[in-house]
Amino acid sequence: MTDSLKKYREKRNFAVTSEPADGGEANEEARAFVIQKHWASHLHYDFRLELDGAMKSWAVPKGPSYDPSVKRMAVQVEDHPIAYNEFEGQIPKGEYGAGKVIIWDEGSWTPVGDALEGYRAGHLKFDLHGVKMQGRWALVRMKGKETDKQPAWLLIKDRDGHARAEREFSVVDEMPDSVVPLRKRVSKTKAKTTADSNSNSRANAKASKRKQAPTSDDEPLPGQAADLPDSMKPQLATLADGVPGGAADWLYEVKFDGYRLMARLDASGVKLYTRNGHDWSEKMPHLLGAFRKLPSQCAWVDGEVVVLNDSGVPSFQALQNAFDSERTRDIIFYAFDLPFIGGRDLRQEPLTVRRGLLAQLMAAGDAECLRFSEDFDVAPDQLVASACKMGLEGIMAKRRSSPYVSRRTDSWIKVKCAQRQEFVIVGYTAPKGGRVGLGALLLAVHEADGALRYAGKVGTGFDDQGLRHLQEQLARIKTDAKPVAVAAAEGKGVQWVRPEVVAEVSFGDWTDGGHIRHAVFRGLRQDKPARNITREKTVHAKDVKAPAGNASAVPAAGRLKPGKLTHPDRIIDASTGGTKLDLARYYGLVAPLLLHHLKARPVSFLRAPSGIDGQLFFQKHLESDMPGVLTLPVHLDPGHAPLLEVATLEAVMSAVQMNVVEFHTWNATKDAIAKPDRMTFDLDPGAGVAWTSMRQAAKLVRIMLEELGLRAWLKTSGGKGLHVVVPLRRQYDWDTVKAFSQAIVRHLAQTLPQLFVAKSGPSNRVGKIFADYLRNGFGATTVAAWSARARPGLGVSVPVAWDELEKISGGAHWNISNIHTRLDVANAPWDDYTPQALGGAMSAMGFKATAASKSSV
Repeated sequence: MTDSLKKYREKRNFAVTSEPADGGEANEEARAFVIQKHWASHLHYDFRLELDGAMKSWAVPKGPSYDPSVKRMAVQVEDHPIAYNEFEGQIPKGEYGAGKVIIWDEGSWTPVGDALEGYRAGHLKFDLHGVKMQGRWALVRMKGKETDKQPAWLLIKDRDGHARAEREFSVVDEMPDSVVPLRKRVSKTKAKTTADSNSNSRANAKASKRKQAPTSDDEPLPGQAADLPDSMKPQLATLADGVPGGAADWLYEVKFDGYRLMARLDASGVKLYTRNGHDWSEKMPHLLGAFRKLPSQCAWVDGEVVVLNDSGVPSFQALQNAFDSERTRDIIFYAFDLPFIGGRDLRQEPLTVRRGLLAQLMAAGDAECLRFSEDFDVAPDQLVASACKMGLEGIMAKRRSSPYVSRRTDSWIKVKCAQRQEFVIVGYTAPKGGRVGLGALLLAVHEADGALRYAGKVGTGFDDQGLRHLQEQLARIKTDAKPVAVAAAEGKGVQWVRPEVVAEVSFGDWTDGGHIRHAVFRGLRQDKPARNITREKTVHAKDVKAPAGNASAVPAAGRLKPGKLTHPDRIIDASTGGTKLDLARYYGLVAPLLLHHLKARPVSFLRAPSGIDGQLFFQKHLESDMPGVLTLPVHLDPGHAPLLEVATLEAVMSAVQMNVVEFHTWNATKDAIAKPDRMTFDLDPGAGVAWTSMRQAAKLVRIMLEELGLRAWLKTSGGKGLHVVVPLRRQYDWDTVKAFSQAIVRHLAQTLPQLFVAKSGPSNRVGKIFADYLRNGFGATTVAAWSARARPGLGVSVPVAWDELEKISGGAHWNISNIHTRLDVANAPWDDYTPQALGGAMSAMGFKATAASKSSV
C-alpha cells in the first residue's frame, strides 16, 4: 500500500491541502466506489474503485454515460487512499489539482469474475450500486506502450436494464450535484423496517378505498360555506437547494413529471384546466368520465397528469407523445390538493385537513386513472436520494399547516434531482452531418421588465422523428427579426422564430454570463405561455422559515364569490383585454398588502364605469351603499360630506364592484388628521424625459434629503413616474409641511435646472421632471401602494428598495398581470419604514416654521 500511494503523496503538500495523506479501511465484502466531480483546470470526473488496499483511479473528462454505444475516455491516474472517498472541498490554489471537489456519487461495486485479474488484463467488468450509478459497467484499457505513465482506458455501460440512450438521459446533466446531503446511513435492519413501513402504507391505502368519500350530505365539512368559483389559479412551489428544516412540520410527496391540471366538478359536468386557465377537457375524455363517477360533484381538485413508463416512473416525453398522437387513454391524474368540496371553501384549512378529505374522495374513484398522491413517512434526505435513484424529477415538501393560496409560496418547496426548467425557443441552426431537421435550438428567458434574454443552446435529447416534427413546427413561425441580442458568433447561420414555443430543458448549471451548460432537450410545453417564462430562482432551504406575523408576509388571498360581481366580462383595459373580473381577482390577491397602506387613512376612489378609456370619476364621499366602506368623522370643510375609510377586504371588493380602479390616500391618519405623518414627492416626467433621467432624479432627491438628515423610501407610481416618501413624526401642520416640501423642490430646480422644474403644467416640464410637492397639501392624495392605475396595461404602484432602482424599467414595471412575480417580496422593502423629526432638516435649509404650526404629539 505504501508503494501504491507514493506518487499520490509526492504530488501533494499535506500541510496546505486538506486531502488525506492515507487512511481508510478496506472492505473486501463490499468494496467501495466513489466518483468525484472535480473543477480543476478542466472539469472532469474522478472515478475510483477500491482494489488491492487503495482506490484505483481514472479521470473521466466527460463523465459516465448510460448509453452503451458511448465510450467515455478514462485516463488512469495515481492510486488514492481509501480515506479519499470522504474528501469533498477545495484544493488550494497552487496545489496539484487545485479546484473544487464534490462527491458526485458513491456506493459499492461488485466485480464480475476475479477483480485483480481483470484489472491486470485491462478488461475489468463490474456492477455498481450507487445513488446515480447502477447496473453493469466495464473499464477497458486501450492498446499502447507499457511505459505510458497515464494509460488510457474506456468506461463503457453494459447493455442491461439500466442502459438508456444518450439523447434520452444524461446522468451528469440530470444529476449534477453532490450526494453527500442525500446519504443514507442506515443498517440493513432499518432498511427492512422502512420497506415494511412502505408495505403497510400501501395496505392502508387499499383499505381506505372502502371508506365513504365525503359529500355535501355527510356531517358538516370544515371550511366556510361558499359558491364554487368558476375559475381558480393553482398554488405554485418555490425551488430550493435542499429540504427545509423542521422535518416534522412538512409532508413529502413525489414531484411528478407532467402537466399541472385542476379539475372542476359541478352538476353540469367536469372541466379540466391548465395552470393558465386553458380548457383541456376534450383532450382527456376518460378522465372526465372517471371524475363524473366520484360521489361529490361540487369540487375543485388540484393535481398533475402523467404517463408512466415501463418502470412505473412518470415520463414527460411519453406524456407529450400521448397528446401529440391524441392517444391519451394512458394518462393518469394524480391528485394532491382539494381547495373546494361540497359547497365548502377549504383554502384556509390546513393542508393536512384538505388532503385527508381528498384521500377519501379519490379512494372512491377509478384507481386506473385517478390516484391520490401519497406522502411518505421517510427521512426527507433519504426520500430525495431514493427519488433521484429511481429517475424521478424530485420531491415536493409542503408545510402541513399551510392554507391554499393562488400564487407562488415557500409553503410548498420543490427539490429537484437536476436543474431543469422551461425556455422560450427563439431560433434554430441547420443540421450537420447525417442529422435531420435541425442542429440546435436557441433559447431565451424573460427578464423582470418583459424583455427576452438569450440563455444558450440545446442540441441533445432529440430523436430523428422529433427533430423533423420540431423543425416543421418552427418553420411555420420563422422570422427575419432577431427576438434576442446575441453575439455574432452565436447568431451565425441561425433561423430566427417568433418567441411563441416553450421547451423544457435540463442542464448542468448556469454560466456567469447567464447561459446554460450541458443542456438536454426534454420536450415542448403546451400548458405554459411563452410570455411567462423567466429564469427560475432557487432559494436556500435554510432560509425557508415558518410563517411570521409581520407586515411583509402575504396573508391568504381574498375570496371573490361568483355572482357578487356584476358585468365580470366588461373590458376595463382595451389595450390588453383586461376585464372587471381580472381586476377583481387582482385586488382579491393583493388586498392584505393594500390594506396595510390604506389603514386608518381617508381614501378616495378613481372609478371607471366604462373602462379606463371612458369617463373617469374621482369619489371622496359615500354616494351609495358600499358594504364594508366606512365614513370618517373627517371633513374637507363643514359643507362637505364625511370622507371614506377602507379597512377590510370586504370594503376593497365592494369598491371593485363599483368599478373602482385606483385607491388614493391622504398623508395623515384619522386619529391626527391635522398633522401629516409623511411627505411625498411625486416625480412626474414631462414629454421627452428618458427613464434613465427618472432614475437619476430619484437618486438626487434621496441624496438631498439625506444631506438634510432625512431618510426616504421609494415606490413605483404604476404610471410614468416614481414616488419618494419621507415618513414624519406628527409635529407640523399641513401648510408647514407643504411649504417645506416646496422649498426642497425649488432648491432642486435652482441647483439642477437641466433636470428639475418647480412649476407644474405640461408646458413647464417638457424634457424635465416636476417633483410634485402639491401632494402634501390638506385634502391632497397620492395613489396607494398596490393600487392599480387607470392607464393602459393597468400598472401597479409597488414599494421597492433603493438598490432595486437600476433594475426597474419604468413606473409601470409591474401590472396586474405580472404582479405575481413580486408577491414574495411584498412590503419587505418598507419593513424599516420609520417616522422622523422634521425640525433638523428645516434648520439645515434655514426654513422657519411658525410657532402656531408646531406642537409635539
